[in-house]
Amino acid sequence: MKNILLLLLLLFFGFTACKQGQNVESNLKLWYKQPADASVSDSPDRWKDDPEWLKSLPLGNGSLGVMVFGDINHERIQLNEESMWSGSPHDSDNPEAALHQDKIRQLLFDGKYREATELTNATQICVGPGSGRGNGANVPFGCFQTLGDLWIDWNRNDDYNDYYRELDLKDAVVRIRYTQNGVKYEREIFTSYPDQVMVARFTANKPGQISFSCSLTRPERFHTFSENRQLVMAGVLNNGKAGEGLEYMTRLRAINKNGTVEYSDSAITVKNADEVVLLLSASTDYKLEYPAYKGRDYKTVTQINIEEASEKSYDVLLNTHKADYQAYFNRVELNLCNLPDTIPTDERISRFRETKSDNHLIQLVFQYGRYLLISSSRPGTLPANLQGIWANKIQTPWNGDYHTDVNIQMNYWPAEVTNLSEMHLPLFDLITSIVQPGSKTAQIQYNSKGWVVHPITNVWGYTSPGERASWGMHTGAAAWICQHIGEHYRFTGDMAFLEKMYPVLKGAVEFYMDWLVTNPKTGKLVSGPAVSPENTFVAPDGSHSQICMGPAHDQQVIWQLFTDFIALSKELAIEDETEHDESVTQRDDYKYARFHPEKSGQVLATGNQLLTDEMLNLVVEAKKNLAAPEIGSDGRLMEWPEEFQEAEPGHRHISHLFALHPGSQINWEQTPELTAAAKKSLDYRIENGGGHTGWSAAWLILQYARLYEAEKALESLNTALERSLAPNLFGLHPPFQIDGNFGTTAGIAEMLIQSHVGGIRLLPALPEIWPSGDVRGLKARGGFEIDLKWENNELTMAEIRSERGEAAKIRYKEKEMTLNLEKGKKQTIRLSDF
Repeated sequence: MKNILLLLLLLFFGFTACKQGQNVESNLKLWYKQPADASVSDSPDRWKDDPEWLKSLPLGNGSLGVMVFGDINHERIQLNEESMWSGSPHDSDNPEAALHQDKIRQLLFDGKYREATELTNATQICVGPGSGRGNGANVPFGCFQTLGDLWIDWNRNDDYNDYYRELDLKDAVVRIRYTQNGVKYEREIFTSYPDQVMVARFTANKPGQISFSCSLTRPERFHTFSENRQLVMAGVLNNGKAGEGLEYMTRLRAINKNGTVEYSDSAITVKNADEVVLLLSASTDYKLEYPAYKGRDYKTVTQINIEEASEKSYDVLLNTHKADYQAYFNRVELNLCNLPDTIPTDERISRFRETKSDNHLIQLVFQYGRYLLISSSRPGTLPANLQGIWANKIQTPWNGDYHTDVNIQMNYWPAEVTNLSEMHLPLFDLITSIVQPGSKTAQIQYNSKGWVVHPITNVWGYTSPGERASWGMHTGAAAWICQHIGEHYRFTGDMAFLEKMYPVLKGAVEFYMDWLVTNPKTGKLVSGPAVSPENTFVAPDGSHSQICMGPAHDQQVIWQLFTDFIALSKELAIEDETEHDESVTQRDDYKYARFHPEKSGQVLATGNQLLTDEMLNLVVEAKKNLAAPEIGSDGRLMEWPEEFQEAEPGHRHISHLFALHPGSQINWEQTPELTAAAKKSLDYRIENGGGHTGWSAAWLILQYARLYEAEKALESLNTALERSLAPNLFGLHPPFQIDGNFGTTAGIAEMLIQSHVGGIRLLPALPEIWPSGDVRGLKARGGFEIDLKWENNELTMAEIRSERGEAAKIRYKEKEMTLNLEKGKKQTIRLSDF
């Protein structure tokens, strides 16, 4: 009885404490009363999270990532660099694969799943070790690895008190303070994108109190030396072929006020200083350029970064960093709670597991996802991988690679809607970089035009299938990842971007136009042999199989790709209406033929690619003839072409609901029957244990938001926070995977605003426990930026700003209105205006 009363009180105070949505952005801090213990060694188990590392606080500037432990006498700052990959380019395409595909297809059409699965596993996998079964550090596929550690030894073991550490999301600075032997010490650490260095300042309230030694180490393949008033760590990584791969370098300099600084080949020693600023820069010789992927002058880059930063004062470095970071972060505010934050973050997480109610934690997690995206993905860097930019081992789980069967896509789901479009750009650089190797794979593996990628890729242009067909034959990956091209354009209207990426989109379309075959029983076009990512069914012959013809997922992602291709082709065609003459540009020539059907045989130029009206017409016809989503006898959306029994009814992947989210093929407005079937599938998956991993629970938030199921979206959000949060708010699969963080942020945004079909819908999935609040700066497709306020669970105000001057249909519950705003103009509407 006492436990029940306590729970009711916690629920009451968790609800009432945050019922007024006032501005509490200053409370956006992760904070703690104790350090992470730097003396605890990392586990040798590559698949096991290290508890103390999950208490450390992440900083990043897109290329340099650090984890600050905040320990007192022996500090550890764990280091990462975006391109710190073992491995090397390697030919993994299988030239025998295409010879067997017709046979596999016929076996599948004939219902001989056991034989088809055996033949697929024997002939359709990559050549060689592939990803090393997710343990690729010492094979050519490689692995994203730790750069090493910066150790700061104060050479004492004295007690301390009044300890406090924080990560302030408003300025991306870690701050630590404590008292020791009557002296108050403070540290500030940040990673600067403009100056490309980590900056760490150490101060005390009494003179001459800063004395420590610094060292740089790594688990393997490193040596240290001193030069130019720097401690340098350098080495060469394993290329996976018993040779040398990427070269790397880390430089560290100490700048002191009073006292002394001495350099040796193994350490920097600081004695009796009033203040010390450490500057650290790191790089490798990696370049995202096929086929060599090397060529960056990493030694010069790091040297220039250190020297130029050394010429600036600490205040200048800090203010430059803050101005750069805040230009992105401050675009969006979410307020669900108005009380001061008086509960340390780790305690707040523990309390949430009891109460399932903490609106402050929800807004903190929402902004933390945005913070992590800014910190791990900047224009010109590599995209955020499975762990963003943070990994503490040589062998990172699943190689810290780019999984293209949901994970890298989820990393970027919050980019557009939470007003971070620029952070999306590294993904497009990666997609562009795999077109050439993917074209080779398409030709060798499938005898097809265009380009393809399967469920995994890396920094070396790996596009072959995996080492087992059960998961490695995800042939829908290129279509799925290309959805981001259309999404970025729909949000931004960036025509230059579309022109640049259109050939990439077209290449993916070309592959699927070759890949699709006609199902002899239905006459419909189907993809296969293919899988529904990582899921298994029980075939009529009793065998457990993953391979079939026309899994719902493939059909849906290809439908989305064709839909985007058709729509974006029209966008390029109507750029202007100049009549065709001798002086027209290639783009004008393309447009001219699109407006003159009698010229439909004319070849049209798009960048460096060729397109004909005939191809576009063929895509239109192919889309019409694609096998469509189907509803099973139990009312659920079918995952496979037949009503097979699921081997795992609560499977973590919900790939057959791509068309609900992130796709738009299934929705209440246009396809209510299919949407109801999708809802039934989703409910069934959860009833059988689905959504049990961090990223899977996050995806469920988005799915239920699309269904306008506010309370079920909230339940999924609560599941993600209850089961899958580390003390530092990192998302856990487990082990740590950052996609859960990004998916959760995207899910919260999707509960507040949607624009994928039928205009802009306001507060489509607002739960009861968020009765009052406001959000500023969310984006909608069509180039709109939106602020919202609500009270007593009802919309009270919306401000719509147009960046492109397009008309917008605004919808709230059953009400709707149309706005016609000029470019750059805004309009405030209230509930009474509908």
